[in-house]
Amino acid sequence: MSWAIACMSGGFKGIFVHGVLCGLEQTGLRASAYAAASSSTMPAAYAAAGCLRDLDLAIWAASASGSAMSDVVLRNIATLGPALHRLLFTSEAARFCVAASLVTTAEGAAVTQGAEARRLGRRLLIDAARRNTLWRDTHLIPRLFDSRASGAGLRLTPENFDEVAYATTRMLHAWHIPATVAGQPYIDASYTCLCPALEMAELGYTEVLAIGIECGPLRRDLFSAETIPCQWKGARIETIQPEHDLEDLGVDFTRAAPESLAQVFEQAVTLGREFGSRRRELASFRIPAME
Repeated sequence: MSWAIACMSGGFKGIFVHGVLCGLEQTGLRASAYAAASSSTMPAAYAAAGCLRDLDLAIWAASASGSAMSDVVLRNIATLGPALHRLLFTSEAARFCVAASLVTTAEGAAVTQGAEARRLGRRLLIDAARRNTLWRDTHLIPRLFDSRASGAGLRLTPENFDEVAYATTRMLHAWHIPATVAGQPYIDASYTCLCPALEMAELGYTEVLAIGIECGPLRRDLFSAETIPCQWKGARIETIQPEHDLEDLGVDFTRAAPESLAQVFEQAVTLGREFGSRRRELASFRIPAME
C-alpha cells in the first residue's frame, strides 16, 4: 500500500514537523513520498533523502535570531542546498514535492515583486482572517513542484531546488527579497496550500500522513475555512498534530526562544516515534494464508 507524508507550513512552528519526522526516522519508517509547504521544506527534503539525522536544529535557532527572514532562509538554503542537490535526486531518495503559489497576473507580479509587497502582505493577513479570498483568487494559483514530475515545467531538480525552496517560504509581510522560479513570480505556499495532503492523494497515494502544527482541524489554505478531510478520492488521511497550542509553549510563527524550540522538538519526536512504532507493528501482522 503506497503512502506519503505531507508537512504543513508554519514559520518557527515547523520545528514540530522536524521533530515528528525525526521520530519516524528513528523507528526506521520511511514513506514513498514526502511533500512540504514553506518552512517544512528543509526537514521534509532531508527526510526524503533519508538523512534527516544530519539536519542540525541550528537552522531554527538561526531563524529566531532576529535577522531579516529573507536573509535567514537564503543563508540556510546556501548552507543546506548543496548536500540536497546530491542526495535528494537519486534513485534511493523518496519522491519529494514542494507546494508554492504562482502569481498569474501582471498586476499581481508588479505588487508582489515591488515596493508595495509588504503592505499587500499585511492586507492579505487581514483578508485571510475575514475569509476574503478575492485577491488570492484573482492573482494566485497553487503549484506543486515534484521530483518525479513527467513535465519539465514543474519538475523539481537540482538546478531549480534553491529557487523553489525560497519561493515556498516567501510571506509578503516579512520577506523583502522577491522570489521567482524560472523567471516566474511566486510567493509562499500558505496563500493557496497550507499542507499538501490532498495533493498527494491526487497523485495516487492511498494513505497520507499529514503533519500539522496546529491543534484541531487542519485548514487547507490561509484564507479558507475548509479543512483537510480524513478521506479524499479513495485515500485515507491521518494526522499528527501538537497536543497543545505551540504558542503556549513559546513557539509562534515569527518568534521562538531556543529553550521553547527544544521542548517542542522533543515532544514532536515522541509523537513521531509512537506513530512509527504503531505502523510497524501493523505492517508486521499478517493473517496466515489458507492451505
